[in-house]
Amino acid sequence: VQLQASGGGLVQIGDSLRLSCTASSRYSMGWFRQAPGKEREFVAAITYQGGNKYHANSVRGRFTIFRDNKNTVYLQMNSLKPEDTAVYYCAASSTSRDLDLMRSYDYWGQGTLVTVSS
Repeated sequence: VQLQASGGGLVQIGDSLRLSCTASSRYSMGWFRQAPGKEREFVAAITYQGGNKYHANSVRGRFTIFRDNKNTVYLQMNSLKPEDTAVYYCAASSTSRDLDLMRSYDYWGQGTLVTVSS
């Protein structure tokens, strides 16, 4: 399975950005991020059919995960803050459980850097 993530960039506080990740087939998908010097953390996930979505407390209300009717998942990020600066990774899982855990994912894409400047 190949995952291709895109959409990162340099933005300012309060700006919006949309990340996308396309898989070669349909899976439950998640976004994680890793800030410099920190561990990778869960951001959001969506199940195979898109019926269930999960967001980390730190982004709930600002970020939204959704997917199209094919194999692309999006992360809409609004009201960006400096603490959102990180490399964002998409991942694919063959399960619909425990999608907030890295160990639930079978495949990982390359990261895309999001920098929120003050």
